[in-house]
Amino acid sequence: MATATARAADGARGAAPLDLGRAIDIHPSVGLRPERGGALAYHYGTRALHFVNDARLAAVLHGLSAHASAGAALTAAGVPAELRGAYSVALGRLAAAGVLIERGTS
Repeated sequence: MATATARAADGARGAAPLDLGRAIDIHPSVGLRPERGGALAYHYGTRALHFVNDARLAAVLHGLSAHASAGAALTAAGVPAELRGAYSVALGRLAAAGVLIERGTS
């Protein structure tokens, strides 16, 4: 029998790309710890641990609150235009997993 965390992870794998025009923040219950080559995101409410294995994606996550949109955070982190689709999918998966929320909701 699958655990709740495993079911949430399975649902996140099929997540839709994030709309990069939206203002996004890290969920207030999520701690983001820098690691070599990326970051660890721990959700204190669900006890889920998410590995971010891309240093540039970790930089995007750290910069979300300072930018008007997720797209602006990608630009500030130096994500090339040809990779924005892949980063949108990665952000969508993190949003589906509860790591990210739309600004103004919690």
